[in-house]
Amino acid sequence: MKTLKFIISGLLVAVIAAGSAFSQQMDELEVGSKAPLIDKKMEDVSGDKISLQDATQKNGLVVIFSCNTCPWVDRWEDRYPMISEITRENEVGMIAINSNEAYRKKGDSMDDMKKRASKMNYDFAYALDRNHEIADAFGATRTPHVYLFNGDMELVYVGAIDDNAKDANAVDSFYLKKAIEQMVLGKKVETPNTKSLGCTIKRVSD
Repeated sequence: MKTLKFIISGLLVAVIAAGSAFSQQMDELEVGSKAPLIDKKMEDVSGDKISLQDATQKNGLVVIFSCNTCPWVDRWEDRYPMISEITRENEVGMIAINSNEAYRKKGDSMDDMKKRASKMNYDFAYALDRNHEIADAFGATRTPHVYLFNGDMELVYVGAIDDNAKDANAVDSFYLKKAIEQMVLGKKVETPNTKSLGCTIKRVSD
């Protein structure tokens, strides 16, 4: 009997793990695709409602799926001010989106987001993606996970911010910066895809 219970418990753990893995194996938005749900309003830390369209500027939009509770975000977050400056200089919008619906009571509530934005001096929108609808539409799976759209809201780059999460001074390839510069100059983005590294987005089904 004990053996049977052990086997059943093991099977349940395996099913749960498989379900969690499956939930993160979704189709990611392909380069060249139009941004989805651009008019979907989200609550911003400012107290206003904002959509991707609202955040977009003349030359496009950077979307970063982020959160408060991921150590990978902690490592890359010192790059956020630099990205904000780069986007502002190039007339590109910027928005960070928190899709961690399953962690709203574990550090990713709107109140937590407001505190984080204040502490880190965010000068860009930081919005709450209820029920991870935007993340699901994008096929985003990680935090941070970066998407760059041109002025026509077509995806031109997706992946990581750069190639060194641990040390901003040791970055060899600043993927996002290079992609923005190439896009604004009307050039084809040389590296449109890189691997996104980070924590999984905490979906309610996980």
